[in-house]
Amino acid sequence: MTLSPIRKVYQGIADRRQMFRMFDRHAQRPNRFEGDADGLYRDEWFEISEAEHDYMFEMLPPLWMRGEMFAMREFLTGSITSVFFTLKIDGRMRYFHGYCDLSDKGSPERIRDGIVERETRPVQAMTREERLEHIWSSTHDDYRGYASERWPERDRGKRTVMFYGGRQGTMLKLLDALTDAEIAAKLPVHLRYLPEAIAA
Repeated sequence: MTLSPIRKVYQGIADRRQMFRMFDRHAQRPNRFEGDADGLYRDEWFEISEAEHDYMFEMLPPLWMRGEMFAMREFLTGSITSVFFTLKIDGRMRYFHGYCDLSDKGSPERIRDGIVERETRPVQAMTREERLEHIWSSTHDDYRGYASERWPERDRGKRTVMFYGGRQGTMLKLLDALTDAEIAAKLPVHLRYLPEAIAA
């Protein structure tokens, strides 16, 4: 799976339950314990509340602290770990979680800059990729997965979601192949009609 760099994976502020779910959004991936999974997690980010930020800060002593950010001591995979950000955006303090590759010295600063760039856009909008990532993040594990050997070889390992197709019933569809109408149907009402943003 190829994912774009520095990507917002959830719209809105994640509560504690959602935050912990998104810490390992790719837990169901095939061959979970084989190969390098860094690329799946690297540069993913989402917003959390101050309470969740403080909870994570108090959980373990941080690996390091730099101004508006701190890194968790435990690594998710390889050199990827959680970095938590406290950022003043449009005059308001906001809190974020991102997965940074600490083997790349500039990774935390790039994610911080990406968050600020994304969150200071003048118009509330979402790219197609952000819509798909939100669907993936908010879909229960029982209704999302990965294409197995029953799929054509070119699709194996790609992300899938259950979709209710009216008279056709419920079907498993490739996440990336959802039509605009299917994406709108899977999004919560308050996100359905946001304008399409052009990816940076």
